[in-house]
Amino acid sequence: MRISRDKLNKLAHTVADTLAEIDEVEFHEDRNTIRQEARKILEQLLSEEARIDAAARAKISSQRKIILEGTQEWEILYRKYYNEEVRKLGVDGGK
Repeated sequence: MRISRDKLNKLAHTVADTLAEIDEVEFHEDRNTIRQEARKILEQLLSEEARIDAAARAKISSQRKIILEGTQEWEILYRKYYNEEVRKLGVDGGK
């Protein structure tokens, strides 16, 4: 999924602000450092999701028969291959 730089910054701000509102959360760094770290983590997650998506699409493309995107067969295979890639990371898939 592609997210603009502005939206990613807004999301990171929201994460930092929300954490600051939780009584049980104590920052050991200033809020800007927390926001920057949240942004970095979000970028890493989006990058990994893009890699998983590309791997699932590559597996579908490598099939002997042509499977058109948007068809039920394509959607089933995409979910299957996407979840396989997620499991390789040791994470539960849900897409």
